[in-house]
Amino acid sequence: MTTSDLDPAQRRQIISDGLAVAVATGAYGISFGAIAVSSGLGVAQTCALSLLVFTGASQFAFVGVIAAGGAPLVGAASGLLLGVRNTLYGLKLAPLLDWHGVRRAAAAHLVIDESTAMSVTRESTAAARIGFLSTGVGVFVLWNLSTLIGAIAGDSIGDPRDYGLDSAVGGAFLALLWPRLRTTRSRLTAVLAAMLALGLIPVTPAGIPVLAAGVVALGLALRGREVTP
Repeated sequence: MTTSDLDPAQRRQIISDGLAVAVATGAYGISFGAIAVSSGLGVAQTCALSLLVFTGASQFAFVGVIAAGGAPLVGAASGLLLGVRNTLYGLKLAPLLDWHGVRRAAAAHLVIDESTAMSVTRESTAAARIGFLSTGVGVFVLWNLSTLIGAIAGDSIGDPRDYGLDSAVGGAFLALLWPRLRTTRSRLTAVLAAMLALGLIPVTPAGIPVLAAGVVALGLALRGREVTP
């Protein structure tokens, strides 16, 4: 069954749902752009992160480490740990979307929480592909556009501490995390990881608490074999 075989009304509804998710998610890119520039990154560097990394939680983790004075490698490691879940999503999506070769490689860059959620609930490959593409491409375009807007705005407002942007990373990251705490296991994992991070803050360099918390969260998730979109 190809995407053209879908009932037109069903196709329009899936695309509409995907674009609605894209608009809501893409808006966070403005916060990322402003926060990244206020943390010391240039506009080009900020936009490159959204273009090449394209996973919000990992990007916020990276700039959070940089803002706190941590080493870039530690920030990258923190972001990488948070991005591991996308690999698990890919294992679920690969047989469902049934793409191969160049198409599969291109689609891998669009594997995020939102595109996964809009795909795995579909009853056919054709519907899953439409949900994946409408959401993934929509988020990608809007996230990168809003990142540029936020970065330019953040670069022109002066000292970010005057506006409280130096503490905005935590708030933005929490906004991304909160809707995903749907089960008892995920909430327990978040609490344990947060407790470990808070305990390490006074005794370790910047970035290490986030990295350690990420290791704990990843370990508990793999042990429980729980992958929630």
